[in-house]
Amino acid sequence: MNERDPKSGELLERIFHVRAAGSTPAREVLGGIATFLTLAYILFVNPAILAATGMPLAGAVVATALSAAFATLVMGLFANYPVALAPGMGLNAFFAFGLCAAAGVPWQTALGIVFWTGITFLALTLTGARAVLVRAIPRSLTHAGAAGIGLFIALLGFKQGAIVVADPNTLLTLGPLDSRAALLALLGLAITLALFARKMSTAVFWGLAVTTVVAFATGALELPARLWAWPGAALSALPGREIDLLGALDVRYLPLALTMLFFALFDTLGTLLAIGHQAGLVKPDGELPRLERALTADAAGMVGGALFGTSAVTSYIESGAGVASGARTGLASVVTSACLLGSLFFAPLVEVVGKGIDGASPITAPALILVGVMMVGAVREIDWRDPTEAAPAFIAMALMPFTFHIAHGLAAGIVVYVLVKLAAGRTREVHPLLGVLAILIALRYALLPA
Repeated sequence: MNERDPKSGELLERIFHVRAAGSTPAREVLGGIATFLTLAYILFVNPAILAATGMPLAGAVVATALSAAFATLVMGLFANYPVALAPGMGLNAFFAFGLCAAAGVPWQTALGIVFWTGITFLALTLTGARAVLVRAIPRSLTHAGAAGIGLFIALLGFKQGAIVVADPNTLLTLGPLDSRAALLALLGLAITLALFARKMSTAVFWGLAVTTVVAFATGALELPARLWAWPGAALSALPGREIDLLGALDVRYLPLALTMLFFALFDTLGTLLAIGHQAGLVKPDGELPRLERALTADAAGMVGGALFGTSAVTSYIESGAGVASGARTGLASVVTSACLLGSLFFAPLVEVVGKGIDGASPITAPALILVGVMMVGAVREIDWRDPTEAAPAFIAMALMPFTFHIAHGLAAGIVVYVLVKLAAGRTREVHPLLGVLAILIALRYALLPA
């Protein structure tokens, strides 16, 4: 882009206010590319997770790229934020293993649940009711939820990397580390952790890239006939064409939808505030300008993602890499969106990586483990000295990986939180809405214990 062209400069200034934000078009482009490289791993990881539901892998690849490109573009143009969006880690695990595997929801219906959750999120944002929900949920449970999902995702990573395997006597045990899958996963994990330790924001991407090259070089993976192709044929396989909107309205799925909504609300808000602080966008009074627009863009991304055929789309903390490179406006998001669209041409390569090796997914496994490392850090925000905060948080966090179901952990945490607060005589600390929710959860498990 030519910064000396006065007409293009004026247009960019009118749309994105680049100079007013203390940036330049060149910095925005660099920041957009940096963000893309940092979150590009999701293009490989998300389809591999969604394929576990029976969803066509080729369709999941295209849906991942399109949903991320669409949502990121909306964020850039509507909210003017340097924030990229993509199918969320944790939310995709909940989709595949919470909704589809554990609850037995067909993936077509699960897409419908994502759609209606996004519509609800959008309505809550536009009406201001979102703020009431945020105040009702205690911070200890939101942090425990993040940490619990981190443990859950890490367990998936160890399992997909063939590092941990099932055992009839101990439930889980260390797998044979001399297998092709385990060796590749350990190599990728070592590279990723080494780069992460050196504070390289693109550690996950380069760990995945090097492991892919090694897999091809050693014959563990076979190169596709073509590394790139026009995406026209793949577009016809979009999973969103089979979305079941009516089936998703079954009242049995309400607790699952509420769980997804819970995590979408807090994950989005936390990410936007973190990126806002890093970019210097937060005002002295703590207010983030255009927050409602950003939340609206996030909700629209979730709705659009479901229609494309992927799990819930959310704002990505990896956008911090772009901000660190100088991005301050939505122009960076437009650049990231363009890069995501460009990745569609390399769908054949992504599909080969997503199919895995010997029944495992060792190339994407290190990404899951490292994401788990970062998410578990939320435990430091929990007051472990207060048993009425610590006990519910621990139970919620532990039950997520132990039951292989995120919703069970969150439900238990809410019920235990209300019970211990009442037992301690600290009823004022329980929001009435949370008390009602705890009663409904208890009734749900009493009537439908499975």
